[in-house]
Amino acid sequence: MAPKKTSPKSKQKKTSPPTTTTTASDIIEKKQSSQPKNEVQLSEREKKKQNFIVRAIWTIVMFLFFITILSLGHIWTVVLVFICQILVFKECIFVASQPSKEKNLPLTKSLNWYFLFTTIYYLDGESFIHSFNHLIFTNQFLTPLATHHKFLSYCLYVLGFVFFVATLQKGHYKFQFSQLCITHMVLLLVVFQAHLIINNIFNGLIWFLLPVLLVITNDIMAYLCGITFGRTQLIAISPKKTVEGFVGAWISTIVIGIVLAKVLTNFNYLICPVKDLHENVFSNIVCDKNPIFIAQDFRIPPIIGENIGIFKITIRPIYFHTLNLASFASLIAPFGGFFASGLKRTFKVKDFGHTIPGHGGITDRIDCQFLMGSFAYLYYETFLSTSRINVGSVLQLVVTNMEPKEVLELVRKLHLFLYNMGVIDEKTYSKLIQLI
Repeated sequence: MAPKKTSPKSKQKKTSPPTTTTTASDIIEKKQSSQPKNEVQLSEREKKKQNFIVRAIWTIVMFLFFITILSLGHIWTVVLVFICQILVFKECIFVASQPSKEKNLPLTKSLNWYFLFTTIYYLDGESFIHSFNHLIFTNQFLTPLATHHKFLSYCLYVLGFVFFVATLQKGHYKFQFSQLCITHMVLLLVVFQAHLIINNIFNGLIWFLLPVLLVITNDIMAYLCGITFGRTQLIAISPKKTVEGFVGAWISTIVIGIVLAKVLTNFNYLICPVKDLHENVFSNIVCDKNPIFIAQDFRIPPIIGENIGIFKITIRPIYFHTLNLASFASLIAPFGGFFASGLKRTFKVKDFGHTIPGHGGITDRIDCQFLMGSFAYLYYETFLSTSRINVGSVLQLVVTNMEPKEVLELVRKLHLFLYNMGVIDEKTYSKLIQLI
């Protein structure tokens, strides 16, 4: 008898199905799927609660640390800005320069730091020379450094430029030039604007503290208004930002900003420009107040005054300027944060770092402060500064532009001027002339 032919169907039945391997991830997924939904939701709530507690604790720690630094004096506040700008530079460069490790280009990182400290030396050196020239130009060691500061800074930068060209490697040109461009962009957006913030500190702590508080206030109110009234998306790069939160934060920041201005302007320690590096909150600081801190009379237009029965109001002009600062902190400064969000999305990272537990990196917390600080400086210098020429600036001009013989002649002329004005008597004037 002929053997029975097996049909294809019977063959298919006899063949055993392919074996599947069970991985650890499959086991975890099965366990998670077998867990009740209530337990999963509870674990998520616990994580959120724990994260909130960590953020709250570190917020209090940062606030107390910030107040302590302000109380210690201007120089320690400058040190704080120094540290922040270095950490922000580190975080931004780290995000953008990860491929340098794979490409075996160790000198790229060293060159980034070289350009950072060269830029800090030039910019912040200028700030110290301008603010403390009455001390620097009377010091035998610091005078030559200050006199040739710009030339020395240029030589340092050119040395870095030469080093960059000398370390170019075949096959990596595009990457190395892109790193150079990124480094200079970060220097412009971070170090240059931090330099202006340091100038704000020297002009008076209020020009540092008020802009910082306005940005913090706007950030908090944008969050509160957003979760309460938010409906319309503001910008695609930050989906959680809403138009309602944006506008609500603007109005709230103006109101709270005026209250802050009223409180802060009562302290000479905050409104007086720095004169001594040893000043702190316990120093008895006295200065001629800028007129914007003194109450002044403002006439109300007759058309309005006739209707309300008031023809003038007495108010400190700082309130009007605070309105402008608060508007910038609400409408323009947040775009510094949007820019940082775009940068993170470009390099596919959630945070710039983990320096602050629960808050991410330093950049994540102060990304809006740089734009605000630079605006506050330019606004102050354009509309509010009253001391464009002082003893220090005249001394700097004399030392850097006159020969010793010309300086002696200037001193004689000044003595003669004081004698003619009756400030010194004839006997004192004669002794001074003899000494010279």
